[in-house]
Amino acid sequence: MAAHDQLARLVAVLESSPAMYLADSGLASYPGPNEIRIGLSAIAADHRRVLARAAETLAEREVAAPRTRYPLAFTGWHDVDLGWLLSRVLERLRAQLGELDCIASAPDDAAARELAAEAAAVTRRHVDRLADLAARHRAGLSGQPA
Repeated sequence: MAAHDQLARLVAVLESSPAMYLADSGLASYPGPNEIRIGLSAIAADHRRVLARAAETLAEREVAAPRTRYPLAFTGWHDVDLGWLLSRVLERLRAQLGELDCIASAPDDAAARELAAEAAAVTRRHVDRLADLAARHRAGLSGQPA
């Protein structure tokens, strides 16, 4: 496997994240608690920062960054309440963590390992925060101080 393959895989994993999809499809237009919207925006922003660095590294290697598509299932999420979507987003983010951990342990690309480890760490922090928001939402506590 070429060294840039792990980095390209990282780009594909992050670009197809549910938080990225929601941010790209107009997160502000989705109904639901603002605290969930803010949490999803934050993870998308963190993923974009890692993606920018990965794209820069690929460019230095003279390899085009792959463009990925969102899963077709995401298109059914338009205009759905963020509180309802949150459990689905969390499920997909947790699966994404497994892929990030796998890339972070790949022996053939130090840059991919470093970026994947960083992406996994920030994703875990966001998953913890979003899981807390989901629990509060289910308990009817959305919008109240934590």
